[in-house]
Amino acid sequence: MKNEMTVTFSSVSENESFARVTVAAFVSKLDPTMDELTEIKTVVSEAVTNCIIHAYNNEPHHEVTITCALIDEQVELIIKDNGIGIDDIDEARQPLYTSKPELERSGMGFTIIENFMDTVEVISNPEQGTTVHMTKQLTNAKTMCSS
Repeated sequence: MKNEMTVTFSSVSENESFARVTVAAFVSKLDPTMDELTEIKTVVSEAVTNCIIHAYNNEPHHEVTITCALIDEQVELIIKDNGIGIDDIDEARQPLYTSKPELERSGMGFTIIENFMDTVEVISNPEQGTTVHMTKQLTNAKTMCSS
């Protein structure tokens, strides 16, 4: 069985916590472990922050869209922006790389995402935005039919 939600919100940093909590509440239907839930919330936080800081340069008049699907015991997350895009995805995925060194960013966003999720696909085109598609298999999840 598949259950899905999509939420779109303004690209302001205050909405990062809203996104994290919204996805966590939706995923909690599967009864993930605390570690799994913390990892998912961290991934959402990292990806949304990337959209706001890097794609939109902290300009609040843009939108970030999150789609979260629960498919049996798997969580599928898609986080999308229509910002400046990423010129070199391989470089952006390197630990400690940041496009905003003047902001003292750690450059660990994609590294954290890759460590916490089972699959991570990044699709980006300059001036057309970025989509990060991720999946995570939960270890002891309840199937949605059983609750």
